[in-house]
Amino acid sequence: MYKKKFQQFCLHILLVFLIAFYWYAVAEGALGNKAERLEWLQAAGFGMFIHWSMDSQLGSVISHSMVGASDDYLNRFINELPKTFNPKKFDPEEWAILAKLAGMKYMVFTTKHHSGFCMWDTKTTDFNIMNTLYGRDIVAEYVKAARRHGLAVGFYYSPEDFWYLHKNGIMITRRGPGSNPKENREYSEYIRTQMRELMTKYGKIDVMFFDGKGAEPIKEICWKLQPDILITRGVLKTPEQTLPGIPLEEVWEACITMGTQWHYKPTNEIYKSGTRLIEILIETRAKGGALLLNVGPKSDGQLPTEQEKNLREIALWNFVNGEAVHGVVPWIVTNEENIWFTRKRGTNTVYAFITKMPDWVKGTRKLFLIRSVKISKDTEVSVLGQSSKWIEYSPDVDAGTKFHQDEDGLHISAVRAQRLYNNSKWQNPVVLKITNAKPALVPPMVETVEVPKILTDGILIEGKLKNMGNAELVKVGFQYRPYAGFVEQLYDDTWMETEFIELKNAGKYQIKLKGLEKGQIYQFRAAIKHPLITVYGDIVRFSVR
Repeated sequence: MYKKKFQQFCLHILLVFLIAFYWYAVAEGALGNKAERLEWLQAAGFGMFIHWSMDSQLGSVISHSMVGASDDYLNRFINELPKTFNPKKFDPEEWAILAKLAGMKYMVFTTKHHSGFCMWDTKTTDFNIMNTLYGRDIVAEYVKAARRHGLAVGFYYSPEDFWYLHKNGIMITRRGPGSNPKENREYSEYIRTQMRELMTKYGKIDVMFFDGKGAEPIKEICWKLQPDILITRGVLKTPEQTLPGIPLEEVWEACITMGTQWHYKPTNEIYKSGTRLIEILIETRAKGGALLLNVGPKSDGQLPTEQEKNLREIALWNFVNGEAVHGVVPWIVTNEENIWFTRKRGTNTVYAFITKMPDWVKGTRKLFLIRSVKISKDTEVSVLGQSSKWIEYSPDVDAGTKFHQDEDGLHISAVRAQRLYNNSKWQNPVVLKITNAKPALVPPMVETVEVPKILTDGILIEGKLKNMGNAELVKVGFQYRPYAGFVEQLYDDTWMETEFIELKNAGKYQIKLKGLEKGQIYQFRAAIKHPLITVYGDIVRFSVR
């Protein structure tokens, strides 16, 4: 009898626990990114990141010059520098219009970086935009302009606050004692109050990007006050100054600078070309991510000439090809060498981006072989942005796009018929639109094993052939290159190759690399040469000792 009662008691306790757990899960589930917001980000695919604060006057790295600085430097930074900040040429309308032309669907603005300087009218600190020569709420003006032009409104916010640390006698570091808001109740409440201001003063906020430690409690504030807000960094994977080597299974967002610095850098800056930035956008979209491309305005509020030029080059390309960037998902492969792919969500329309062809002169015909796409009887192939019926000043030239399917793949013959520049040349990617497309193969998969083995006469790197696709025999090897640097790695995308060996079955394989420079950091990735295409694994770094 007692045994039965004990069992009933245990079942009762278990039932109570399960009910409590269920309601806890429901409550917690309400605080998070909604599925439709994640879908929105993947469909939008392209946004403008804006790093701007009052230390743009110095052309320094944003905020970080305060770490390790002398007391004299800090006192002048905090007390004197705001007095000369006067962005009288700030025109958020220009930013929003340029972002829209470039094909960006959202903007993310630095409301507060690590320095603690607030770009809005806050009651929490005097270290804010209202105590400058400008004296107006910049965040409010930015929000208004973004909304007017149909762009989603995003905020960047740093929970870490160097002004707060300095004011309270705590050494300014990002790793030292007292630097994390969660370790200090007053510090935590300070950033909570700021987040409540940001979430209640400006209406609906679409995107939030947290950068730094201590964001957990303010994430909850965001979701409670703005249930439809999408938090990217702090929840999603947000690779910085790099792209993943392979598509990720979840929604992700890469944040990339045009040059080497997030903030305005008036001298000694090296910018990526407009063409390279377009290629980075294409690769991001082919791998299922969104690209948050950064600008760093000057202290007067205007964009640097080099950044505006790049955006206008992207704008022209987007005006022609934007259809292939928005509302798309990855194809069965990301690329076939220099041809990259996306697929329109919910359709069988595939876009093929022809990159690395800087000399395609208007009116000339080029031939392409695409191996991963198979056409149907209803397929049409066209060049985005042009009718392919007429070439200016060349009425006798056939401008039509021709195509046929053979055993080795889809053969396309296309003419670039549109005059975009006066010299009739066009150095940026051309996009082919292929409707009613089908996969032509089952792609193989390879994995890059992260830890190479150090040998006395070289490096032994390892890959894993996960499957061979629909091939009976493949060749496997690696690509490698010197690591150019955290920022510089995206300036170029050229690789060297190892030898390739034949495999008839899935499994691990190893190849020895000799002649590498000691002390140099390298990147490598596994590769499979299928009879029709080459597929790569993720990118791994290692140092030669």
